[in-house]
Parts: sequence; structure tokens; C-alpha cells
Amino acid sequence: MSFDKALSYLLSLGHETLTIKLGLRNTEILLRALGNPHQVFPAVQIAGTNGKGSTAVTLDSICRAASVRTGLFTSPHLISITERIKVAGEKISEEDFARLTLQVKEVAARLVQQGRLETLPTFFEHVTAIALLAFREAKVELAILETGLGGRLDSTTAAGADIVAITPIAMDHEEYLGNTLAEIGAEKAAIIRPGVTAIVAPQSKEAREVIIRQGEAAGVEPRFTSQTLPDSYANIQLGLRGRHQIVNVSMAIALADALRERGFEITREAIIRGVETVTHPGRLELWEGQPQILFDGAHNPAAARALRDYLDEFVTQPITMIFGAMRDKALAEMTAALFPKADELILTSFDNPRAATVEILKSAVPEGFDKTRARSAAGVREALEMARSLTRADGLVCVTGSLYLIGAIQEILTQPGSVAHGRSAH
Repeated sequence: MSFDKALSYLLSLGHETLTIKLGLRNTEILLRALGNPHQVFPAVQIAGTNGKGSTAVTLDSICRAASVRTGLFTSPHLISITERIKVAGEKISEEDFARLTLQVKEVAARLVQQGRLETLPTFFEHVTAIALLAFREAKVELAILETGLGGRLDSTTAAGADIVAITPIAMDHEEYLGNTLAEIGAEKAAIIRPGVTAIVAPQSKEAREVIIRQGEAAGVEPRFTSQTLPDSYANIQLGLRGRHQIVNVSMAIALADALRERGFEITREAIIRGVETVTHPGRLELWEGQPQILFDGAHNPAAARALRDYLDEFVTQPITMIFGAMRDKALAEMTAALFPKADELILTSFDNPRAATVEILKSAVPEGFDKTRARSAAGVREALEMARSLTRADGLVCVTGSLYLIGAIQEILTQPGSVAHGRSAH
């Protein structure tokens, strides 16, 4: 099976965000038929609303600095699906991805034929299985797994992680997880099971109470981190931009401490080196050029406010903002936080069945915003060309609203013949 055929097969299962089947049964049956690859290495599972990916990549960077061979599973990807599965910091090759996809495809089809599964596993269930197979094959010493959605019924939960983490919980994916912070918190808190070590970020009162109750039920006392770095790391230089990353780094340090308790040799020096050298594409990621381009997947109100705080504190040049988002997001709250920072605003859509149309985005422009500063682009390429024509060489283009939008624009910028941009050093 070629890489293109593997990708076509996975996409034929339906878009991951539209074909979500919440439940562990399919994943458990599939993994059992694949020889339970997750049982040969310990794992850390990270759930939450915001900061999951940043916490995961920071922990991965710390572990690699400590010479721990890691497998890292994150989502979504920006340009290539292979970005989701990394071994020792390197994304899986297209050849290996295709080979493992074929293995999972054949096993899944056989399970359906035998009546052990009613339907084929979903896109995300397939990719979770592919990642766990890749990690077993690569003989990783530790898997770091970011949940796709929720926690209780997310396919990564089938891996039975020894250490679990819950990053800050906010309103998002209400159609799947519930309409209150308590309901959403309950879905995510359910990854706290008997015998695990649970690391938890600062939470709202409602979410915190739910997490404490789940801990009591499981016989686990959650370890809550704080809004600040531990005293012994107070002067560390964060590799990731934005003050909100302090919470995520604190989580990663606490997770590293928990791993040390379970026998991993992770020194203070490794923690510092890991935190200072970590990168996370698409999250306050600055590409140098004229103009500079700042990418940030601020995909819900809490993330939008974090981006706004960063722009308020660190950006002084005029901003051209390219904005595109999913139609099921709290667009009015997101635009209220972000659009006042835009000297020029470009609204666009992108190739995704959940993407908001330009008309939907226009209806979410906050009252009082100068409509003469807002423009519409038929697609991401046109939006990028428009931004270049509107932005001074010393200005800033900020691309935000969805990681899918960021991926589409970065793909254009990395094509041969594109105007050169380079990722900025921190």
C-alpha cells in the first residue's frame, strides 16, 4: 500500500471530527487483535481542553533530553498526517505509516467479517492503533498520548496509561462532551482510574470539584499544579511563547517528576534543557520574513484570549489577521477577543467539512468593529496574497482561528517557489 492509498483509505472512513464514535470497545477489540501493542511500554495520557499538545511536546522534549526513547502521539496535524506519530522526536516515515495502515486495515476488515466488530473503526481509532504499533516496533521506552476528544471514551484511553494529566478545562466540543464545565470535566476526569498517578492543572471551581470526586472514587489523590513554575525552575527560559505556557510547562515538570518516581532517570538538567529547546508548530509559532508571520491555532475562546494577551504584551507592529474557524465554535467570543487587535482583517474558509463559511464569519464580527478593515477571501491562497499586499514589510501577519487553517497556509508557504519564510529562533 502506498502512502497516498493509505491516506485515501483513512479519509474514506469519514472526517475524524464528523465520524466520532465515542466508546472504547472498538479500539480494545482492534488492539487485542493486533497483539496489544500498548502493553509493552508504559504511557502518559494527557487530556484537557487547552494546552494538551504543548504539555505533551514539552514532556517529550524533557524525556528526550534525558535520553528516554519516546513515542509521541498528537493531533491534529498541520501538513502531513505523519506529524501525529513521532519516535525519538522524528515523525514516522510515509513508508512505515503506509505499511502499518495496511496492517490495521486488514485486521479491522477481518474483525468486521467475523462479526466481532459491527463497523470499521473510525479514522481516529485507526490512527491510534497505527501509532501504538509504531511505538512497539520502534521499542520506545515511553509513549506520550494526547487525547483526541474528551477522555472517558477516547481511543487513547484504551492504552491504559500509568500516568494521566488533565490540562485546563474550558468550554469546547459541547455537542459531544456536555454543556457545562462540570459535564465536560467529568468526561476528561474519567481518565483517573485506580492505580494511576494524576497530574492536574489549575481549574475552575466546577471542574476542580468534579476531578476531586473522580479521584476519590478511584482512590487516587490528584496532584494539582499551580499557575507559576516551581521555585527551583523559576528562572528557566521557556522555549514556547506566551505566558499561558507557564501552566503547561509546570504540568510537564510535574509529569517528569512522576516518571522519575516510576524509575525513569530524569535529572533537573534534562528538565531545563527540554523546556528551553521545545518547539510546537502552529502555537505562537513565528516565521521570519518580510513581513513576519505568527501562527496560532486559537480554536476556542480560552485559546483566543491567550493569543490576545500575547499580542497585547509583545506585539507593537501593525497586525494583518487572517481568520478562519470551525462553524461549531463559539465564534462571537473568539472574534470579540481577537478582532480588535487587527489593523487589517481577512476572513476566509478552508477545506474542511466543519469550516465556517465567510458569511458565517462575517456575522460573528463584533459590533463596533470598523467594517472597512474587514475583507473576504475565497480561499487560503487568496487570503495569503491579500495579506502580503496589505501588510508593510515591518508588519505582522497573524494566522489564527483553526489549526487546519494554519496547516493549509503553511503548506502553501513550504511549496517550491513560495516567498521564503523561516521559523524563528526563540
